[in-house]
Parts: sequence; C-alpha cells; structure tokens
Amino acid sequence: MPLADGKAYSALTLIRKEPREIIFSSLLLLVLAILAPLASAQQRGYIPANLVFDPIYSGGPYPCTYYIQNTGDCDLVEFSHDNSGGGTPDSNCNGAGSTACPPNGAVACAKDGNPNCGQGAPATQGTDSGEDVKHQPSDERLRGSKPADFNRDIYYRNKLEFSLDGGWLPINIPLPIDIFEGWAYNIYPLKYTVVPIIASLRWHINGIGGPWILRGNWDLTFSGSVTAIPRGPETRYFVYLMGIRRNFVPRNWRIVPYVDMRFGLGNIDAKGPQGVAWAQGEDFTFTFNMGSGVRYSFNPRFAISGGLNYQHVSNAGLSEPKVPNFGINVYGPMFGIDIQLRRHQRHSEQSYLDAR
Repeated sequence: MPLADGKAYSALTLIRKEPREIIFSSLLLLVLAILAPLASAQQRGYIPANLVFDPIYSGGPYPCTYYIQNTGDCDLVEFSHDNSGGGTPDSNCNGAGSTACPPNGAVACAKDGNPNCGQGAPATQGTDSGEDVKHQPSDERLRGSKPADFNRDIYYRNKLEFSLDGGWLPINIPLPIDIFEGWAYNIYPLKYTVVPIIASLRWHINGIGGPWILRGNWDLTFSGSVTAIPRGPETRYFVYLMGIRRNFVPRNWRIVPYVDMRFGLGNIDAKGPQGVAWAQGEDFTFTFNMGSGVRYSFNPRFAISGGLNYQHVSNAGLSEPKVPNFGINVYGPMFGIDIQLRRHQRHSEQSYLDAR
C-alpha cells in the first residue's frame, strides 16, 4: 500500500507540473522565434530600421516606399492607398516613379522594387514629379526675382576704357557766369567755331549703385585734346583735361544717359597780343568742358556716345603785359566711341545680389 500510495503521489505530482512546463516551454520557444531573425539580421550587417513616415498620402498607381535612415534600404515597409490611412493626394507618387532613394529619410516613389534604392544621391532621369516638388520653392523664388542686370558687366569697378570723341562746336554764347560777376551778358562780336578731338582714358571708380533715377556709377577721365579752330583768329589749341562723368544706368538698359565735366590747361596761338580785337590775350589758357548725352553699349567691350558739349577757353586775365581777355564760349554736338582695354571677370556674387 505505501508503494502504491507513493506511485500514486508521484503520478499526481507529474500531472500538476506538466501544465507549467508546457507553458514555460511555449514561452521559451516564442522568445527564440523572435530573437532568431534579429540575430540573423545582425550577422548580415543590418541595423534595426528607423522609419520616417510621410503623413500625406502620395496617390498614384504605385505604392510609396519609405526610406530607412540607418540602412539606406527602401523595400522593407510599403504603404499603399489601402493601408495609408487616406490623406491628401500629392504628386509625389503619380506614376512617374523616381529611381533612387533620397538621403536624409525623405519619401521616395518606386516602381516594383526601385532598383537604385540605397544610393546616396538621387539618380532621377526624365521627368520626376518628386524632384519637381522638391525644387518648387526655388523655382518660385527664381520666377519672383528680378532678372540679372547685364549692365553690371559693363559698368563695374576698375574697368578701363579708351574713348575717342570728336565735336563740332559752332554756337557762340555768353559766358554763363557773367551775370554773377556784374558783366553784360552779351556775345562778343568775334565768333568762333571749335573742333575738338579728344582721346581719353576712362577709369570706372565704382560699380552700379544709388536709388531709382540716380542709379549708376562714376568714371574718372584723363584726356588729351587737339582742337582745330576753323573760324576765328586763332587756328589751333592743345589741352590736357581731367574730369568726371556720371553714368545713369537703369536696369538692363543699353541706352544710358550721362553728364560730365572736365577741366584743363592748354596752349593756343593767341592773336590778342598781335592786336586782333576780341582775340585771346595769351597763349597759356585754362579750359572748362561740360557735356551731356547718352551712351549705347553693344556689349561690355564696345559702346558709342552722342550728346552736346560746351567749352570755355580763357586765360583768366593773367596775361603779361595786360591784354584784354574775352575768351571763347561755344557749344555743339559731340560723338564718341568707347573701347574696353582689358577683359574683366566680374565677381559672381554681384549677379546673385542683383537678382534678389
């Protein structure tokens, strides 16, 4: 009986332990089933996925593949219209299908597997609506910005030009400052016609700047002139001039207005000391030129100009012995050509600032 009782007790104990062992074994097998794929993936070099989800449904016939930041793989998780939870249609997945996964966790659209997934940079060919959306803000900025001003390649700092100007100045007028000095504002009986030929070196001292109608730049002018006098007692005049010109440069205009002033020292074959009435009283003279006109630029290297020029010639009453000095005051048309002396690569950031 004790033996029988002992066998019965052992059987009862085994029956009581069996359900716990079955449950424990089942849990152990379940844990192993979960850990085994992860261990296998780590052996192959995979890192657990860090998924980035786009809350906007990107409609179209093809599912959107979501980029995995850590691995660079795109084909682990796919969402289609059925499981995306709806949302607003977008043009990212419109059937065109990008052929590469963008970096930084962006959403890419794929056709059946995306053969170029995992690339570090997009390899899109043809028309890619995703790329269009990506670049849309910059396109809008470009459309909204002003076009680059080609005049910045013509009027820029340290540009050097050679200019040759010729004029015909037959119109005699009183000296403009006579009325401020209390003299009679009259034209002298002796009339002059002056034909200046002026060769100049123009140095643009700055780039284009200034507000609205005053927008433009300055250039310094160093000139030498040979002047013929076909009407008047004198016959020739040699002069050295220095001056400044303001170019008023509207955006993308080839025709540019200007004003300039030049002062100089010269030598004339004066006839006053020889007794010619109303002629110049001394060979040494001062001169003042003032002009206004327009300049037309064919390109950054060549330009032409045309306008009116006024010239005054006088010795300022310095003749010894004293000879009356009446001066020359004439104006008329003047035309010229400007040639760039050296090529210059304008700084690229200027175009960028101008386009903004």
